Amino acid sequence: MNLFKNRIKSNLPYHLPVLVSLAVLLLLLLIPTGYEDAVIYKGTDRTAAKVISVDNKNIVDTGLIRSGEQTCVVKLLGGRFKGQQAEGFNLLNGSLENDKIFRAGDKVLVVISYQDSRILSINLIDHYRIKKEAILAVAFALLLIIVAGETGFRSLLSFVISILMIWKVLIPAYLNGYNPIYFGLFINVSLTILILSLVFGFNKKALAAISGASLGILVTCLLGMIFTTSYKIHGAIMPNSESLLYSGYANLNLTKIFMASIFIGSSGAVMDLAVDITSAINEVISKKPEMKWKEAFLSGMNVGRAAMGTMTTTLLLAYSGGYIALLMVFMAQGTPVFNILNYKYVSAEILDTFIGSIGLVLVAPFTALTCSLLLTSRKAASNQPLEELPLSDNLNTDVNSGS
Repeated sequence: MNLFKNRIKSNLPYHLPVLVSLAVLLLLLLIPTGYEDAVIYKGTDRTAAKVISVDNKNIVDTGLIRSGEQTCVVKLLGGRFKGQQAEGFNLLNGSLENDKIFRAGDKVLVVISYQDSRILSINLIDHYRIKKEAILAVAFALLLIIVAGETGFRSLLSFVISILMIWKVLIPAYLNGYNPIYFGLFINVSLTILILSLVFGFNKKALAAISGASLGILVTCLLGMIFTTSYKIHGAIMPNSESLLYSGYANLNLTKIFMASIFIGSSGAVMDLAVDITSAINEVISKKPEMKWKEAFLSGMNVGRAAMGTMTTTLLLAYSGGYIALLMVFMAQGTPVFNILNYKYVSAEILDTFIGSIGLVLVAPFTALTCSLLLTSRKAASNQPLEELPLSDNLNTDVNSGS
C-alpha cells in the first residue's frame, strides 16, 4: 500500500501538467474572442451548397486571368434555407491567387444575405473543404497517438492549446491595441512553460529547459527589435497588413507586430533544441550522478552543436519555402542579386532567418548552462545503488530518456 502511494506521489509531477493543460484547453474553448459578431457578417447565414449549373457568359477571359462574374445555381445543404435552390454569384477580380472558378457538381461555401424568410443574395466564397480538413486533422491526431502513445497525446494537447492561444488570446489582444512585443513575449513564454512541462513534468528538467528556451526567445526578441529598426523595415511588408489597416485598425503598430513575429516564428525550434539538450544532459547525469556541472555543460554543448547543424537549416527552409515563386521571378527577370538583397521584403526574410538562427545558436549554451547547474545540484552519493535512488528521479529518467 505504501509502495502504491509512493508511486502515485512520484508520478504526480509528471502527470499534473496534463491536468493543468486540460483545464487551460477548456478555458480557451469557452472564452470568446470578442469578434464573433463582426459587422460584415451580421444578417447572413453560412453553409455548404452544391453547384447545380453555371453560367460563364459574363466572364472576360484574357488568357492567364479572368474577370467579371460567374453565375451559379446552387442547392443549399444546410442553414435556415436548407434544400432550397437559388442563384449565387462568384465575382472574379483578375487575380489567380484569389479567384476561383466553379463547375457543376462542386461543393462550395456560400454566404447568404437574407431578410426574414427571403434570400436577398448568395455569395460563393470558395470550395467547401472543412470536412476534408477535419479528416486530415483526425488522421494526424490518431497517427501521433498510435506512434508516440502518451507522449503523442501530450504533443497533440500542446498543439491544440498553441492554436487556441494564438487565435483566441494573442490575435484579439493585438487587435485591441495591446503592445505586440510585451504581450507576444508573455504568450510565447507561457506556451514554453506549458509545452516543456508536458514533456518533462513539473521538475528541475522542465525548469532548466524553460530557462534556456526563454533566454533564447528573449535574445531573439531584443535582436529583432534592434535590427528591424536599423534595417528600416516597416511592418506593412507582412501579407495582408494593409487590408488590416483599411478594415478600421489604422492605429495598429505593424512594425512591432512584425518584430514579435520574429521570435514567435523561431520559438518552436528553440524549444525543440532545449528539449534535446536537457534530455541528453539528464541521461548523462543519471548514468554518472557524481558528474560536475562543467562536465555536464560540455556534454550539453556537444549535443547542441550536433543539433544546430540541422536546426538553422530548418529555419531557413521554413521561412523561405513560401517565397519560391518570388525567387523564380527574380531569376526569370535577371534581377541582380545586389538589388534583390536590398528589397525590403527580402531583407525582412533575411532578418527573420538570421535573427531566429542566432537565437537558436544561443539557446544551446543557455540550456546547457541551466541544465548543468540545476541537474547536478541534487545530492546523490556516487556509491548509491540505482534502485535506492528516489523513485521520482528513476521514473522521470525512464519516461524522458527518449525525448
